[in-house]
Parts: sequence; C-alpha cells; structure tokens
Amino acid sequence: MQTLKYTIIASDLQYDKYVKVLEKLIFSNVRSKAVKDEIDLLTLLIEKYDVENSIFYQLDPIELLKSLMKDRRMKNVELAKLLDVSEGLVSDIIKKKKGLSKETIRILAKEFNMKQEAFNRVYPLQLTKYPKVENAKLFAKQHEMTSYLNEEEIAYVVNKSKKISKASKK
Repeated sequence: MQTLKYTIIASDLQYDKYVKVLEKLIFSNVRSKAVKDEIDLLTLLIEKYDVENSIFYQLDPIELLKSLMKDRRMKNVELAKLLDVSEGLVSDIIKKKKGLSKETIRILAKEFNMKQEAFNRVYPLQLTKYPKVENAKLFAKQHEMTSYLNEEEIAYVVNKSKKISKASKK
C-alpha cells in the first residue's frame, strides 16, 4: 500500500515543514506538471490550515489591518490611496474612531486576499468627543456605528455628549 506524500496539516510543526517545502519548490527552476501539482496541493493544505488556525481571524478587524499593513510595510498614506479616502479618515479608522464601511471591507478583503468576514466583525470604537445631538440613531448612522452599538450604548453616547456639551458651556 502506498502512503501519501502530504496529508492534512495537523500541527504547527507540520505546517512549518510544508511551508519550507513549498518555498523550495517555488524557487526551484523545475516547472514540470508534477511540481506544479505539488505546489498547488501544498498551497491548498497551507491555506486550509491558515483559515482554521490563523490568529488573523481572532484579531479584531483593526488589529488585523495593522498587522497586515506592518507585514507589507504599508503606511497610512498608501492605505488612503488604496481605499480612495483621506489620510485623516484612515487615521481615524486605525485609531478606532471610525468604523469600516462596507466598501472599505470589500477593498481590504480583496487587497489582502482574505474573506470579508475577517474585517466585518464587531469591535469597540474609541469615542472620545461627542457632538451635541438630539437623535441617537442619526448620530450613530452618521458615524457608521449602527452595526457596532446597540440601543443602550447609543443612549449612553448621547447622554455623555449632552453632559460634555453642558460642561463646555460653563
């Protein structure tokens, strides 16, 4: 009976071994059909393990984005160009002052070759300054927070905003 050369990856040690084999195959000058098939199989096995075990999918979307940017040595200005937004908005996103829009999530997923779900998860926003608002839902909608805050949290933000506004008038 013949044993398989590669199996489903079951450990980090096996993962590291397969990654090294894949790198050697990719950087070799051999391009036979057998080598191409081996590269495809290893890539598939490695990607499957990544999806199931990657800490990327355990990070909140902004921490994930920061990690991916660091790996690529990408600056905020480059991300702003990619997203076709201002550097100020990118800064607010990175500082968790603004949420990720649907379009931003689509672009990030495509650029970093990831599923949209990696960026489309709830994470806390850093709300430091609150404008005076009368309608909590309008405030949340304007700040792209409807998917991040529940009714109780929106009410808290509005109340806090009113207190800050009253204090600043004194």
